[in-house]
Amino acid sequence: MRWGILVTLGFLALFAGSRQAEAAMLVATVSLSSQTMTVTQDGVLRYRWKVSTARRGYVTPQGSWSAKWLSRDHHSKKYDNAPMPYAVFFNGGYAVHATFDLKRLGSPASHGCVRLHPDNAAEFFAMTASSGLANTRIVIGQ
Repeated sequence: MRWGILVTLGFLALFAGSRQAEAAMLVATVSLSSQTMTVTQDGVLRYRWKVSTARRGYVTPQGSWSAKWLSRDHHSKKYDNAPMPYAVFFNGGYAVHATFDLKRLGSPASHGCVRLHPDNAAEFFAMTASSGLANTRIVIGQ
C-alpha cells in the first residue's frame, strides 16, 4: 500500500513540475525608441531582437497586454491580404508577427504591428504557445 502511495505521489510531483514549466511567465518588452524587443522567461533574459513598429502616420499602441490569440499563417483583412506569419495578437488587430521586409528591421516601417525576423517570430510564437496565452505579456513603451 505504501509503495503505491509513494509511486502516486512521485507521479503527481512530476506532473506538477511539468505543468509549472509549461506555465512559465513570458514577457516581450518592445522599445519604440530603440526598435528592439527583449524576451524574458521567468525573469531570465532569453532574446533581444530588432523590430519594426509603426511608421509615420500610424501608431503602435503603448501599454501592457496578455496575448489573446495565435495565428500561424495569418493574412491581414485590413491591408490587402498582407502576410502576417507567426502572429501573436495582443490588442485587437495588433500583433507581433514575422515580416519579409528584413532590411527595415530596426526602424519604424509597419502599420502599427510589431514586426520580427521570421526565425525570431517563429521562436516567439512557439514560446507563447508553450507558455500559454494567459502567461504571455506584451509590453510596449518608449
